[in-house]
Amino acid sequence: MERHLEIRSQHGCFGGTQGFYQHDSSIIGLPMRFSVYQPPQAQQEAVPVVFFLAGLTCTEETFMIKAGAQRYAAEYGLMLVTLDTSPRDTGIPGETDDWDFGAGAGFYLDAIEQPWSVRYLMESYITQELYDIIIHQFPADKNRIGISGHSMGGHGALTLALRHPNQFQSASAFAPICAPMHCPWGQKAFRFYLGENQAYWRNHDATALIEAGHQISSAILIDQGLNDPFLSEQLHPKRLEEVCEKTGQQLTLRYHPGYDHSYYFISTFIGDHLRHHRDRLDGTL
Repeated sequence: MERHLEIRSQHGCFGGTQGFYQHDSSIIGLPMRFSVYQPPQAQQEAVPVVFFLAGLTCTEETFMIKAGAQRYAAEYGLMLVTLDTSPRDTGIPGETDDWDFGAGAGFYLDAIEQPWSVRYLMESYITQELYDIIIHQFPADKNRIGISGHSMGGHGALTLALRHPNQFQSASAFAPICAPMHCPWGQKAFRFYLGENQAYWRNHDATALIEAGHQISSAILIDQGLNDPFLSEQLHPKRLEEVCEKTGQQLTLRYHPGYDHSYYFISTFIGDHLRHHRDRLDGTL
């Protein structure tokens, strides 16, 4: 079903088009915003797609403005898709009280606890509604779609790739929250969105999902800065690394001295990530 998209703005960019859009979401029940970079190759043919899930406090603009990704996407013929990090203006009390929960912090899952379960349905929004918009209303190759993300969005990229392997054929992440059950950010979000039953938490924790037998068909690429102030308390990449070694999940985990949690870090290595996706989506690796 074709959905009406409001074009908020469009810009020529490296021979392609950078667009920002809004639509009325049937899943969220409110307007949602997303952005798409169409590379020049999309003018002639359907192209592979990489969804990018941004981190806490970000919007559908952050990655497109700060990452410097369009230059590489134009070279490799990749469509880039990013979206807002939560519903906005839901009227839920306390939604904007904390920067790490509520507005700007949807954690890319479907909440099951009231009052969040009415609007905070980000997993279904991405994997059903937005996914459908991209493959039916943009020149996207539905058989070649990858997913990446940063921090909270890195958590989202890994868990959605693990939970929806038929939809995402490649995965990568920058400084992801690898084991949210074991860090303050994840525990806070899971408690409010999912309740106290940790069986539900395990379904949205990349380390726990891999431990339970979920796999991503191709190697996961993760980059992590060693000057990241959140590394030891919030991110726990070694937990993920250990589980991947035990289960045989292919993983390339790279540590970088001198790099922190910022978009300076992301922009340094975004070219590597888009090559990673291009090679896997093209079937060369």
